[in-house]
Amino acid sequence: MKIAVTGANGFLGIGVVEELLRRGNDVVAVDRAVDRIPDCVTRIQASLFDMVDPYVEMGNPDCIVHLAWRDGFKHNSAAHMEDLPLHVEFVRKLSISPLRRLAIMGSMHEIGYHEGGIRAGTPCNPQSMYGIAKNALRQAAMLTCADADIELQWLRGYYIVDNNPYGASIFSKICKASAEGKKTFPFTTGQCQYDFLDYGDFCSLVADVVTGAKGDGIYNISSGHPEKLADRVERFILENGLDIKLDYGAFPDRSYDSPAVWGTRC
Repeated sequence: MKIAVTGANGFLGIGVVEELLRRGNDVVAVDRAVDRIPDCVTRIQASLFDMVDPYVEMGNPDCIVHLAWRDGFKHNSAAHMEDLPLHVEFVRKLSISPLRRLAIMGSMHEIGYHEGGIRAGTPCNPQSMYGIAKNALRQAAMLTCADADIELQWLRGYYIVDNNPYGASIFSKICKASAEGKKTFPFTTGQCQYDFLDYGDFCSLVADVVTGAKGDGIYNISSGHPEKLADRVERFILENGLDIKLDYGAFPDRSYDSPAVWGTRC
């Protein structure tokens, strides 16, 4: 299967490219920089939104996995609304091509404040600019792809556990702080419960969906169960042998974070 991955040089893109490659797919990596991509992969260094005919310029793939997104860890960055029309236009360009499958990375932040399990049909009421932009892209892409008879696979991502040096998650930040010799890390109360997946498992689930036969729909890229943030971070510190302690209560919990939220598999 020939699969093009946008944002391939980013935190998540690197792992998805490697997993798709490991499974024997013909992978095309697209990003503004491609220095982290293996030489065995077809690399296209380009600005995604400058492409006139992205399907052709990506080599006529069977599937495009759209991961590219600015400031994903900065939930109220102005970039989300600035870039939203560009993402919508990118999908429109694909809708007039022969492409038959498009997978786009979404976020559980589309849902907004919610307590309990999140299903594909759970109503969305996003509470951050990031969530609003992702939700709007999902709605626009669903309409556009339905009209064009393109399978749209919306990959609703949850929380990723990693020690990747290119990451911007709390786990990556703790690793960087420890490497800098810091002995404490400012933290919230850590009592909220989230759905965590290890980086490799997250990338594997993405590959399962985009290479599978289930077709279009919303897919939770999640573990399916909640765990307290404090418990998962403390365990991560032990797993990685880090000499650092959490400074509980240094930051307030965010108003739009649920006490307990997780993705279901149905």
